[in-house]
Order: sequence, then structure tokens, then C-alpha cells
Amino acid sequence: MKNNGNQSSLEATGSVQHTAGAHSCGCHCFIVPQKVLKRFANDRKLSAEARKSFAQALKFEAEWRAMREAKAKNLLTARALLPSGLTAAAAAAAAPAITVFNCGHGTNLPGAPVASPGSSTDASAKQAFVEAKGVATFYKKAFGRNSVDNAGMTLASSVHYSVRYNNAFWNGSQMTYGDGDGNIFIDFTNSSDVIGHELTHGVTQFSAGLSYANQPGGLNESISDVFGSMYRQWRAKQNVTQADWLIGKEIMGPGAIARGYTCLRDMANPAASHCLSPQPVNFSQYKNGMDPHESSGIPNLAFCKAAMAIGGKSWEKTGKIWYQALTSFPPSPNLTMKAFADRTRQQAGSLFASQPAVRTAVDQAWRAVGL
Repeated sequence: MKNNGNQSSLEATGSVQHTAGAHSCGCHCFIVPQKVLKRFANDRKLSAEARKSFAQALKFEAEWRAMREAKAKNLLTARALLPSGLTAAAAAAAAPAITVFNCGHGTNLPGAPVASPGSSTDASAKQAFVEAKGVATFYKKAFGRNSVDNAGMTLASSVHYSVRYNNAFWNGSQMTYGDGDGNIFIDFTNSSDVIGHELTHGVTQFSAGLSYANQPGGLNESISDVFGSMYRQWRAKQNVTQADWLIGKEIMGPGAIARGYTCLRDMANPAASHCLSPQPVNFSQYKNGMDPHESSGIPNLAFCKAAMAIGGKSWEKTGKIWYQALTSFPPSPNLTMKAFADRTRQQAGSLFASQPAVRTAVDQAWRAVGL
């Protein structure tokens, strides 16, 4: 089904006015989409207890949404009041502190502080610490960014959230991880790209401020998949041909694997049957109202195609182009996919002016997905 074309002129240009009614990044920034949670909540092949864990995850997602929307709206208002020239000074601030808390299977955040999480005997706490620190280092070394807000914001994580909680999320202030039900999903701290994905929602929140509906919502999710995948490749020292481009491979439990699922999403083949959450591959399949976790497959595939054509390590050229397209413009909550694609074309030509093949690769990648 084709886009019905009912996007506003603001969405077409990506511009925004800082008014109370502006749509900010009120994202439900979870790694597992609602559709998947609903599917397993109603799957009679699962035990009643397992179905309950998926239903509970759905309930929590709805409860967190209003809080995130309020935080994001306040953030956009505050950013509009910042004096010019503050960004450079903020980026030079101290590196972010990394903190971890243990919810002890409760739902009160942040939970009890974990002492020395980097050497904790709790594997989830240690992994949350190591990977959050890794993401901060990745953003600093690859893009010169100081934490998700580019001002040294503390990166806080809470582990062991609720009982058999089947998700991980960014709530506008911190990361939270469930342990999974042990069947369809396992510990959400296991997957470096999941952690990179969720923390990148923070980067988007503090830069473009993309909303979480229609085309900006798909872009929001895609940006997190793109940088989460790059982070996983960076950790493994992989180039684009060595990477598998899978999202969430390490959180697939035995029950999911037995059903033939090897990942949540596949950036190189979004519609593949081995994806727990398959996605469209061309903009002609897009329609307003589509879940952002679905429509994100379109820009995901464009990034993968561009990276493969450019070659080398994804974060060295293609990643820099996407990063600049995200962060070098004023907040753009209503940014369309076409407007973002044009930003990457512009940035490719600017950043790599002496290498026209780079811009050609970016242009052809977007054209291949209908943009």
C-alpha cells in the first residue's frame, strides 16, 4: 500500500516550531514491538505463565509512554532556550559516569544501586555496565559525541526489571532491561546491539527529536537499529562484509530458535522469514499508522545497501553520513524519510567531496528502496 500523501508541509521539510503542540520524541523506545508481544500473549502453544509475561510487557509499555512524551516535550522546550555556542563546551565536558541498579524483579525504578558493577558477580549488571561504557566510547571515538546528550549525561541502567519481563527500553532518562521469559527471549543485556539501539534513542531524543508516529517514527526506530548494528560491528572489529546485520540475535531464546527465528530483524533482508518481526523493504509498502518497528525496515535496508557499496567499516563513512544527517540540523520531529534521505545525500557530498562514489552509493541505496 502506498503512502497516502497526507504528510504536512512541516514533515516534508523536517522543520519544527517549538510550540506546546509540537510532536516530540515521545517514543515507546522498546526493542520488541507491540505486534510481537501481542502475538505471544495470545499464543496457545505457550504456557499460561508465559502468555502472562508477554501481556505484562504490553501493559508496562502503555504505562511508560505518557511519561516519555512529557519528558521529551519538556526537553524540546528547554533546548529552544539554550544560548548559542553551548554545544561545543558541552561536548568537552567530562566523560559520562556509568551507573547500574538492580530492580530485584520489582518495577520501581531505578532500583538498588549496584556497587562496582564492572566487576559484579551479577552477569546482567556487569554486562549492562560494560556495554553502556562501550556505547559511550563508540560514540566518542567514531563521532566525537560525549554521551547521548553530547554533554556527558550519566548513563544509568536498571537490570532484573519485573518478573520474566520480555523487553528492554529507554524511558527518556535511563535504560531498563528485563530477564526475558527464558523461552522466546533471554536476558536482554546479552545483546550489544540491543543496548546500542536503546541508548541511541537517547541520542535521537537530544538531537533530531523525531516523533514516534508515521514516517518520523520509522526513522526513529531505524536510527537506533543502524547505530546499534554499527556498535555491534565496532565491538567485533568487523567490516561490512563480515557483519551479519542481524538485530537481537543474542536475545533469541530456545523456543524462538526452535521456531526458526534467528533474530528480531535483519537489516540486509528485512522481510526474511527468520526474522521474528519481518519488515517491508520498499517505500511503496509504507502507509501512515504503520508500527515504527515495521516501517524502519525501509531506511534500515537503505543504510545496509549504502554501507555494503561503500565498503570498509560501517561507522567510518556511512555512519558518519547518517550521524551528521541526524545531528547537524535543528530538532525535526516531523522529518519524513525522503527528507532524511536527502540529508544523507547532501552530507555524503559534503563530507566526502573528493570521493563522488560515496554519494553515488548513498543515492542508489535510497533509490533501491523507493526513496
